[in-house]
Amino acid sequence: MADASQVDALYQEIILDHYKQKHGSGLRDPFESEVHHVNPTCGDEVTLRVHLDAGTVSDVSYDAVGCSISQASASVLNDLVVGKPVDDAFATLDAFQALMQGKGEVEPDEDVLEDGIAFAGVAQFPARVKCALLSWMAFKDATSQALSTQEDA
Repeated sequence: MADASQVDALYQEIILDHYKQKHGSGLRDPFESEVHHVNPTCGDEVTLRVHLDAGTVSDVSYDAVGCSISQASASVLNDLVVGKPVDDAFATLDAFQALMQGKGEVEPDEDVLEDGIAFAGVAQFPARVKCALLSWMAFKDATSQALSTQEDA
């Protein structure tokens, strides 16, 4: 069984891999909604687009500037929500948000969060939680706007 330092090293490697090879990076068309979020604490920024198709998240694209945690989190977000029904994507968002706000006390569900479990250690650092959640809150807002627009049509 791996000790805590080995697990931490693995988690750091996962975050760095997502930072170096950003999944979903680059704004793409078509999209229903675009939002821009800024973390006022550190200046990280993300512009995120959501494309929905028949109640499914068919694409999430983004342009991000900031630390490795915020950019890696956007990459993980893309992996976890694209192709899922909106309700399932929001359940994944809820699980990630609970992990981030759990101050290191929440045991992540690897079946739900996959590479997102690598952010478990980030939850112990309140200043970094906002970095990890930046793209997720942008996703929530963009998807909510897209759904609202679809309902109005």
